[in-house]
Amino acid sequence: MKLTTLSRYGVRALFDIAYCGEGKMVRASQVSARQQISLNYIGQIFLKLKRAGLIVSHRGRSGGYTLAYPPKDITLLMIIQAVEGPIELVDCLEGIGGCGMAIKCVTRDIWKEAGGILENYFGKITIQDLIDSAKKKRINLDVS
Repeated sequence: MKLTTLSRYGVRALFDIAYCGEGKMVRASQVSARQQISLNYIGQIFLKLKRAGLIVSHRGRSGGYTLAYPPKDITLLMIIQAVEGPIELVDCLEGIGGCGMAIKCVTRDIWKEAGGILENYFGKITIQDLIDSAKKKRINLDVS
């Protein structure tokens, strides 16, 4: 299983807003440059994050994006669900009608449990954890 770029870039973008913005507005173009993600794709991701209530945007000369909550209150699970939807390792978990074997499938519960384990794991990691790790590693995201 691989997470899509929506999840990976969504986490990186939210981390960037928190780490580089430190509570101030950050422009999408700045996140795009620092994270090396196309501005168009950042726009798509930010739209999903905004709809989920994880970021706030302001227009105008001093506008940009900021987190809607403190970094300690935003988990990776929240970001992944905002940009991708629920974590479901296999399509048949979407409903019994998705597969003719769903009622008597012996592996369906395993996939569901594995998804729950991933949800639990991603639900424990916050943007603040990423910030703390970046500071410990002395990561500098300045774009020259």
